[in-house]
Amino acid sequence: MKSPRIQKDIIDATAIETTTTIVSDIGGELFSILVNEARDISVKEQMVVALRFVDREGSVIECIIGIKHVADTSSLSLKAAIESLFFRHELSISSLGGQCYDGASNMQGELNGLKSLILKENESAFYVHCFAHKLQLTIVTVAENHKKICSFFNLVTILSNVVVGSCKRKDILREKQFEKVVEGICQGEIMTGRGVNQERALKRPGET
Repeated sequence: MKSPRIQKDIIDATAIETTTTIVSDIGGELFSILVNEARDISVKEQMVVALRFVDREGSVIECIIGIKHVADTSSLSLKAAIESLFFRHELSISSLGGQCYDGASNMQGELNGLKSLILKENESAFYVHCFAHKLQLTIVTVAENHKKICSFFNLVTILSNVVVGSCKRKDILREKQFEKVVEGICQGEIMTGRGVNQERALKRPGET
């Protein structure tokens, strides 16, 4: 069971059983999709597809059906990836009752966006702008117009640039963090274990 190959096989088998159960719960009824894409730690574009449907008991269910690597984030590439995912799970675009994305042009573009490409095949797949994305945009706007919050993030950006720009300053920060971790472990404030307390790169703050 310690073999990485065996562990990978168990994970793959679990994924197959899970997605089969999700598709079975849909039972050929209408469903909606929620799609978003982002770069992972290996700088690869990954597209996440979630399904939203009503089960036999009348409860609204949201489940991730798959994470798929896409060569680029053009609307045609995203649509091809969705069709491939649907084909694998025996789902059909004709069963779509809705689609939900963020406000990016490749997603909700009126002419060549993913929304429009799907609507050409299924006019009933109504588009809804992701409310979580709307909330994020609202928070960003509020934060940018709040003097103390804006000042805080500007200061964090400056500190990040100062530290990252010098190997000596990075070494000082690394040493201080190491001392802090050792002290926390000795006092029982920080847990230890495999993969815990690993060194991470210093990230610059962004809008998200």
